[in-house]
Amino acid sequence: EKQVFQLRAHMYQARSLFAADSSGLSDPFARVFFISQSQCTEVLNETLCPTWDQLLVFDNVELYGEAHEMRDDPPIIVIEIYDQDTVGKADFMGRTFAKPVVKMSDEQYCPPRFPPQLEYYQIYRGNSTAGDLLAAFELLQIGPGGKSDLPPVDGPTDMDRGPILPVPLGIRPVLSKYRVEVIASEHQIVMFSIAWGRRACPWVFEAGHQDQMSALQGSVCTGCTGSEAAAALKEQGTGSLLADLPENELLHPPLNIRVVDCRAFGRYTLVGSHAVSSLRKFIYRPPDKKAQHWNMTG
Repeated sequence: EKQVFQLRAHMYQARSLFAADSSGLSDPFARVFFISQSQCTEVLNETLCPTWDQLLVFDNVELYGEAHEMRDDPPIIVIEIYDQDTVGKADFMGRTFAKPVVKMSDEQYCPPRFPPQLEYYQIYRGNSTAGDLLAAFELLQIGPGGKSDLPPVDGPTDMDRGPILPVPLGIRPVLSKYRVEVIASEHQIVMFSIAWGRRACPWVFEAGHQDQMSALQGSVCTGCTGSEAAAALKEQGTGSLLADLPENELLHPPLNIRVVDCRAFGRYTLVGSHAVSSLRKFIYRPPDKKAQHWNMTG
């Protein structure tokens, strides 16, 4: 028996991807395969933690079998991550698999199953782990009323992104404003912290060490841009950047740190890199003034 569905792939973010370029970064995009269809996200340049924030819609997906079988055991979705090269074909970076949450036409689109929640999927490159994908997938049956009976895509629109659909509200994480601060000595990072701050677009400081002409660059994913914002340390060994990060600390991207050697003609050579996978212990939240006032007076 033929069943017709619409697949919605909510591709929000990936983290700790494989560094495919000599710069220690990659230009990643994701390709989603389902049955006989495939679609790609946009390419994000020079990042190991891309925030695609993109909804891919697969229309008129035809499946054959009993309805209850489709709901309980839907086909597997294959997601592959690639590095886009300026010349030649894209380089394979890793692969993962997922099963969508299925809604039949006679079911209500309501909690606890819908809307689906973002989950982490382990990316593999051969037998080795190659990062994580943060995404959600839902398979919606198209009933007699056609697509008009499907739940609407409720989310913000961005005119600058053209036809690209963002992940809808209710699925995308709630973001808060943070300031990432880094303090370093001549050869090593001493401390960095994540503090609540104001939202701003990413920027870049360029400053090298006077003697060795080396620079330390830290980067963190931002929810507003979908790419890494970089902050090179100033001569006094401090740097900061402003970013929007999820309120849920489990969804925070890693802090990627690169040490590069500054060469002539504006060239950089990668010396080394490190990723701080968990930022939880570095987070500082200023005390609530209202709560303090209530404790003092009450």
